[in-house]
Amino acid sequence: MYDKQGQRLLEMRGITKFFPGVRALNDVDLELNRGEILAIIGENGAGKSTLVKILGGIYYPNTGKIILDGKEVVVDSVQTATSLRIAFVHQELNLSDNLDVGSNIFLGREPRKKDFFNLIDQKKIYKDTEEILKRIDMQCSPYILLRDMAISSQQMVEIAKSLSISAQILIMDEPTSSLSGHETEQLFKVLKELRSQGVSIIYISHRLGEVKEVADRVMVLRDGAVSGHLSREEISHDNMVRLMVGRDVEKFYRRKHVITKKPIFEVKDFIVPSRPNKRIKFSIYKGEVLVLAGLVGAGRTEIAHALFGIDKPLSGKILLDGKTLKINNPQDAIRAGIGLVPEDRNLNGLIVEMAVEENITLVGLNHYQKMKMIQFKMVRSIARE
Repeated sequence: MYDKQGQRLLEMRGITKFFPGVRALNDVDLELNRGEILAIIGENGAGKSTLVKILGGIYYPNTGKIILDGKEVVVDSVQTATSLRIAFVHQELNLSDNLDVGSNIFLGREPRKKDFFNLIDQKKIYKDTEEILKRIDMQCSPYILLRDMAISSQQMVEIAKSLSISAQILIMDEPTSSLSGHETEQLFKVLKELRSQGVSIIYISHRLGEVKEVADRVMVLRDGAVSGHLSREEISHDNMVRLMVGRDVEKFYRRKHVITKKPIFEVKDFIVPSRPNKRIKFSIYKGEVLVLAGLVGAGRTEIAHALFGIDKPLSGKILLDGKTLKINNPQDAIRAGIGLVPEDRNLNGLIVEMAVEENITLVGLNHYQKMKMIQFKMVRSIARE
């Protein structure tokens, strides 16, 4: 057991952050102890990622202060955060898939030989990489290219990268979003081992079952403000939901059973290239939510892409209101009233350099034109609605 476990390591006081037209954080306080896993939860837009990005040097707060190990610090860049031994494992991994494990771990911080030429010490890179990988019990060659590794293994490389700076605070933003159940268990094993070594972990997740399993404390954000805290003994699904939404959900929402005789959407004898020996068949009725479940790599995304016209199926039929649809591309799907929320929102769903109103209306710009000129007043009105 780490001998300083439980001592206060970090305080964030009165953190407020504004974006154009939005107050993302309002006078938020955060406390983190040594050797502790603190989970931060909240609905989308609650301010979770904004708060930890301030700690990670990605954003700068409008007001507030950060106290690390009893001293006030200014975290004005990612480089400053790294120098303070604060590491960030993003939901979208920040690695170079054309480099090997060792090169990724020490990228930008390569050890140098103590000679006249100041060359990179390749031998030390791979020796230190092997030692770091052993620390997280990762059986992996430091010479393997990232592109040849599973997503779960790449995530472990991100964690190893944080350990290479002797991180005292490890921030993890939705770390299990692309992991299977077994891979998630392995990740939790590593996090608990790091906790026992004195590393403090801030864990952001929407998966409340995982939070209950791994967290020592829970901090809940709602609309940019702290709505409550839960100790280890108080962590339960009902308590977390109540603090997230401000009410007991079961008292306000009741399941409705919608009975219809004919399906609105049917998929028959559908075969996707990744599963040429498997035929898929299902129906959806009006007002129904159908869950397509499976482990990572089971083919869920491939089916969704084929239904939306991104990829071409090997065979099969799609029916809408009993009529056969021919979907050769996403435009055909959109015209038929079919939408897709992609798995990777940054890569396939959003243009993050553009404003919210532009992203919302981008897919239907032809509806907001007069004489081939975009009517921005109409765009803003639709986006606000």
